Amino acid sequence: MVRDPSDPAALQEAVRRLQAGELVAFATETVYGLGADASRDEAVARIFEAKGRPSDHPLIVHVPDASRVGDFAASVPPFAQKLIDAFWPGPLTLILPRRPEVARAAAGGQSSIGLRCPSHPVAHALLRACADAQPPVPGLAAPSANKFGRVSPTSAQHVASEFGDGLLVLDGGPCEVGIESAIVDCTRGRPVLLRPGVLTAAQIESACGEPLVRPEDLPGAPRASGTLEAHYAPRAKVRLMDARGLQTALDLLGGQAANIATYSRAILQTRSERVLRRRMPDDAVEAARQLFAVLRDFDDQGVQLIWVEAPPEDAEWDGVRDRLARAAAA
Repeated sequence: MVRDPSDPAALQEAVRRLQAGELVAFATETVYGLGADASRDEAVARIFEAKGRPSDHPLIVHVPDASRVGDFAASVPPFAQKLIDAFWPGPLTLILPRRPEVARAAAGGQSSIGLRCPSHPVAHALLRACADAQPPVPGLAAPSANKFGRVSPTSAQHVASEFGDGLLVLDGGPCEVGIESAIVDCTRGRPVLLRPGVLTAAQIESACGEPLVRPEDLPGAPRASGTLEAHYAPRAKVRLMDARGLQTALDLLGGQAANIATYSRAILQTRSERVLRRRMPDDAVEAARQLFAVLRDFDDQGVQLIWVEAPPEDAEWDGVRDRLARAAAA
């Protein structure tokens, strides 16, 4: 059921469910999360079951503010603290050494834990109410509120359509960022970018005062959420092409083209009325904001193929390019 979080009764019901070990979906600035009490392994197990997600694939734990990092992390390197100071609350997840006695299930059994402090007012209100409750819920393990490997939800309606009326969803409107947070591994002495987001590598490096290391240049990275080669995939097959390739493919099919959607910055021509065309924004931030909603809309309209113009190689497009590459690999 979708509820308005400005209604105190809705927020109280969400906290009660989480205290009871149940699941609640809620808005963040990135995508909607499917939350459970991160400190209770049996509650976290319900996330894996609901999503169909392997239990060794770690989750990100959301905390209300930086003061709660110590509830889950054993230590915070100085460069990681600089990132917290610069970007929390916001779309950045840090992988930190985990306190061995907490959140084993949320960490996928690893000795590290992913932590994030979201900036969305709905997420913040829920996390604060959970932390202040008796008994408290110190943090919420919350991957994206969709079936494992599929397109992440950026509206309450996306979540409801995937899980039905039995799940309580706190509606915060469309997500402002639209793709998941960047993930920086802080467990190996140097910052390693495991997943790009809307924050650019240059912004992260400037904040922490150190160059980012690529995972392949520093072996032994912990597993992290949303880093599988194939992920974020709609039901339709996604193919990335340059603008010329897209237009050539449409020209070859001519009036016979059907069950195809295109998403491109270039203006494409087709002789078929059965091709759905959407224009990708020229701005990377706006493209990220609408990406998952566009892919879901194409699925809802029953297309079988989604042809996408490959994003530019500019750094600000890294997050969008990453999500599209993983969608195309599925």
